[in-house]
Amino acid sequence: MSKAGAEFFTAIVRAPFGGIGIRTEDGALRELVYLPPAYPPKPAPDALTKKIGQQVTAYLKNPDYEFDLDLPVVGTQHQQKVWNVISAIPRGAVLTYAEVARRIGSAPRAVGQACGANWYPLVIPCHRVTATGGIGGFARHDGGFHQGVKRWLLQHEKVPGF
Repeated sequence: MSKAGAEFFTAIVRAPFGGIGIRTEDGALRELVYLPPAYPPKPAPDALTKKIGQQVTAYLKNPDYEFDLDLPVVGTQHQQKVWNVISAIPRGAVLTYAEVARRIGSAPRAVGQACGANWYPLVIPCHRVTATGGIGGFARHDGGFHQGVKRWLLQHEKVPGF
């Protein structure tokens, strides 16, 4: 997703690394987006967005918080396979792109692309997938702000080595 203005998001929740944009549409969560600190908080205008914001905030305070959100089915069959494996990675653990690929009969690069296409980060914790030799990319970025977010999330979840 290209950088959009705050008006693109239904609400923006403060996070230690900046913010998390929440986009809802037609009574459903459509997207969560990691945002740099330049984005100001934006209050939730409705009950669904408020519920999502409360759950995001609860996770940011407690890495053991378990989301209880209805997620619309999106993505290709391959992406859904990747997201199912990622969703099963427990807090405090990681898998490499290669390990996820082996589990579903795919390739590490395809797993990385599916991670980058994740519409619901945090809920589907793609930050728990790392490169064999380090942290790897994140949210279709190889460094900078997004890699800092990934590092914060892994430290928040007390993953050894991050």
